[in-house]
Amino acid sequence: MGWIETDASTPAPKRWEGWEGWAGWAGTLPEREDVRPVVAAIPRIVKDDLRYDAVPWARFDHAYGSAQDVPGLLESVRLGDAKASEGALTTLWNSLAHQGGTSTAGALAVPFLLRIAFAHPRHRASLVRLTAAVAHRMPWGDGTRGGLLRVGLPADRPRYEPAGSLANWSIEAARSAVAADAALLLHLLDDPDPEVRHAVAHASAVVPPPAPVVAAVLHGRLAVEDDPAVRASLVLAIGQLAWETREPETTATMHAWWRDAARPPEVRVSAALAWLCLTDDSIPADLDAFLDTTVTDDLVELLAVVPWLDAVEDLDKRNGLLVCLHQMHHPEDFAWFAD
Repeated sequence: MGWIETDASTPAPKRWEGWEGWAGWAGTLPEREDVRPVVAAIPRIVKDDLRYDAVPWARFDHAYGSAQDVPGLLESVRLGDAKASEGALTTLWNSLAHQGGTSTAGALAVPFLLRIAFAHPRHRASLVRLTAAVAHRMPWGDGTRGGLLRVGLPADRPRYEPAGSLANWSIEAARSAVAADAALLLHLLDDPDPEVRHAVAHASAVVPPPAPVVAAVLHGRLAVEDDPAVRASLVLAIGQLAWETREPETTATMHAWWRDAARPPEVRVSAALAWLCLTDDSIPADLDAFLDTTVTDDLVELLAVVPWLDAVEDLDKRNGLLVCLHQMHHPEDFAWFAD
């Protein structure tokens, strides 16, 4: 059946504790297939030619049931008129990344989301943001030092999707799919729309380590980027690529950047956030002094569009940077984020 053989020997989760871990019904569910080998085995020609029929959508699910409707939605986004295209995109968001979660269907869709975004600028930013969403754990407003740059879920802390699939696997599959098409994604860093460049920085930072080529491209873009908020996104993306391994060189770079008075404030502040995530050191007095004088109302508003800070912002006040700094300074009040 189709082009992929699956490994039935991998045990699948049978119980659900709620959407990616929220307490809820814990009844017995059917065994679910591991989406990781399926995504990894999609041939390049299937991706490039948008041959949806070669992908076993019916074997996987999203928030509203079978993934069989995903190819039609993708085509409506790509070729539909304005109303149909917008409606299909909204449905894809609700289905593949429902309430900030992920799905096996989302992981399968990543190669096609990226190719449609590349070829059709109409919904480019939203499609790239959707790619990042399905490749991330649900953030739940976590801007702590241990959470701001976290992408995946710990292997020993399983989280399940509503249909019973393991969210850990879906995220891993989506991240691998982004890595396989990183060159395609990174090409969009030259897009004239800053919203697209924000999204590309966020999505490219899900690539599993080591990712020296991706990091090098982000460094190169940072050197020429003229939008202050996008510069902040690029800095956080560079930091995120190093987070899982706590890569020493990047940690040292972030430390040097926030201390460098010649750099713009948005670069220094975002580097400070990244450094705090990359080290377990206590927050030094000189960093606090720097933040006190640099984090102005104008800077908070400027950085509100940065995807990492947008995920933790107070929706009424758009003050994600302030929320993030509060969480980092008072981890004792947010210990539940570590659960």
